[in-house]
Formats: sequence, C-alpha cells, structure tokens
Amino acid sequence: QVQLAESGGGLVQAGGSLRLSCLRSGRTSSVYDMAWFRQAPGKEREFVAIVSWSGGARYYADSVKGRFTISRDDAKSTVYLQMNSLKPEDTAVYYCAGRGYSGSGGYSLIGAYDYWGQGTQVTVSS
Repeated sequence: QVQLAESGGGLVQAGGSLRLSCLRSGRTSSVYDMAWFRQAPGKEREFVAIVSWSGGARYYADSVKGRFTISRDDAKSTVYLQMNSLKPEDTAVYYCAGRGYSGSGGYSLIGAYDYWGQGTQVTVSS
C-alpha cells in the first residue's frame, strides 16, 4: 500500500506564497510520476502540475504556469508545490496524486492516478 499525506496549506493574502508538501509512505517504490490537483468549491477537481519519476519532465496547467513550481526529493519521499503570486482564484483543496508508471500520456486526467492524499486547504484572500 501507498499513503500520501499533504501539508503546508493555509490562509494567505493575494500576492503571497505557500509551499505544499506531499510525503509518500508505504510501498514508495510503486509510485513513479507525482502530481498535484485542486478542487475549488462547486467545481470539478483539476490538474495543476506533474513531475516525472526522474524529475526531468514537468508540466503545468496554463492557469499556474510561471507562478507554481513542482519538485521532488526522493531521498525524503516528498513532492513539493511552491506557489507564488497567489490569487483568490487559487483557493481550493489541493491534492497530491501518484501513479504506478511514468509517461507523458494522460497526465491531466484524474483516472490516470492510482494514489491520492486527503488534501490540504489553501485559501487566498483578496
């Protein structure tokens, strides 16, 4: 089994920054690509960013490109999401996700991921 646990959410003013962390535990060797999704109230869960198992490939949603950075430290079994220049529309529950393979296909699809965390709330005030 694989467990994912997010942390680092909170309340921040517009223009501020937050860094989210996602700690993997259990059979961590079963997890390759890691991603972040988010879900705002009344909206569907949406893709935010993904980092490949090697760290060599990263993709972002257009809405966060240039403001968010995803990274991974496999020595710490942790994936990060550095969020800068936050906007009120970034308010959401942020979820960490992992999948048991690496590849560029379908990375923005919820169904492409095998493992999910419980989420951490990010609130950006105007």
